[in-house]
Amino acid sequence: MESVGQTLSQKGRGRQMDYEALVQQILSDPDVAAFIRDAHLTEAEVRRSVSKFNQYISERNRFVLGDESYIAKGYKPILVKNEGYADVSYEETPELIAAQKEAAINSRLHLINLPTSLKTASLKQVDLDDVGRYQAFEFLTTFVANYPNFKKSLYLYGDFGVGKSYMMAALAHDLSEKRKASTTLLHYPSFVLDVKNAIGEGLVKEKVDEVKKAEVLILDDIGAEQASAWTRDEILQVILQHRMQENLPTFFTSNFSMDDLERHFAAAKKGDETWQAKRVMERIKYLAEEVRLEGENRR
Repeated sequence: MESVGQTLSQKGRGRQMDYEALVQQILSDPDVAAFIRDAHLTEAEVRRSVSKFNQYISERNRFVLGDESYIAKGYKPILVKNEGYADVSYEETPELIAAQKEAAINSRLHLINLPTSLKTASLKQVDLDDVGRYQAFEFLTTFVANYPNFKKSLYLYGDFGVGKSYMMAALAHDLSEKRKASTTLLHYPSFVLDVKNAIGEGLVKEKVDEVKKAEVLILDDIGAEQASAWTRDEILQVILQHRMQENLPTFFTSNFSMDDLERHFAAAKKGDETWQAKRVMERIKYLAEEVRLEGENRR
């Protein structure tokens, strides 16, 4: 739509348009008419607002059409009353609000050596067609509902591909969305390799400290790492000891049951290391309740 000033400037150039006709055209716009009615504008206030009404119509049309000249991306123009006349303001679109909300959720999800696609997981999307998934699902939804009040976290184990990592990622997403909690979800075997590689750089303590102090921690695929006394006692034991002392929620996924994981840790070195393995498992059992996840391979 042409501006009022543009129209008036054309009067002497063969394109006559009566000013009052233009005003009536502007005032008959459905959005403008509804605003005048709802804001209870007087005739004088309406007259003072004509140029703003015209500006609003122009901006609204650019917004609706997705015109590249529209610079307030993510915001739609609206009419507001401003000390006796109408003015144009801008408010966030539902799409922008949703995008900002999702960005805030994602900012609290820290995935280490795991696909970023897991950030979109949510407990409401968990497939419950397998009966063997109900116990874990109920535990996780209850944990989210009660957080930060909790008794134990979850040690989730089961066969390959049954959805252990997805369910934990869904937990992390819902904790961020509903409780604004920050969660670190890491692939434990890859993390162990990263820590080993950091020995020469003197960054082992820094990497371990960052993980052990996470608000909520999920150690994914524990037991799949190459077993060694060093990783068991100098990495995992340190992390678990701190989290046990500070009562920090710590979740686990594994292909091993707790008993099998203990045997895995005991075999970390030649000879019998049952006592060292039990020390680690005592901390895991203190932190988490063991639940088996059953179902078909979904990979």
